[in-house]
Amino acid sequence: MTIQYRPARPADARAVAALAAPYAERRILIAKELIQYFEDIQEFIVAQDVDSDGKPIVGCGALHVFWDDIAEIRTLAVAPDYLHQGIGHRILSFLEDRATKMGLKRLFCLTFEVDFFARHGFAEIEGTPVGVDVYQEMLRSHDTGVAEFLDLARVKPNTLGNTRMLKELPELARRLP
Repeated sequence: MTIQYRPARPADARAVAALAAPYAERRILIAKELIQYFEDIQEFIVAQDVDSDGKPIVGCGALHVFWDDIAEIRTLAVAPDYLHQGIGHRILSFLEDRATKMGLKRLFCLTFEVDFFARHGFAEIEGTPVGVDVYQEMLRSHDTGVAEFLDLARVKPNTLGNTRMLKELPELARRLP
């Protein structure tokens, strides 16, 4: 089995949506309309099994920027037949690298996979880790993930009942060209 990792393309949107759908049905991921996957496809990294017939998308994850210093890891999913093979780890690594290159300082996630994210340096948090001015600006977003991040009453208890986690990215890494 050869897994190739690459930025997602618009032609991948349906496969990403199909990969995420069973997780959304089980309320592990936030359910989204297909149009949202098309609109956000540039945020995604996909894992593709290039040895399999049809070269299916077997994993995905997205980096959604919230503000100038923070982004969310979202829609990190791996096909059931490909679990426990390091695919989620590799996708998260690619997304963290992308965040670092963008100069971001922190990554946020909402997850049921607390142990997975803890192994990758994320820690559980309470409250909202932004100042009042940024909070006020972020209130203008219509994105459910942003509402979860802000811990707004309209999503309490949070939509899925998952854990809020944050990771500080190493400062040295952000200084590299």
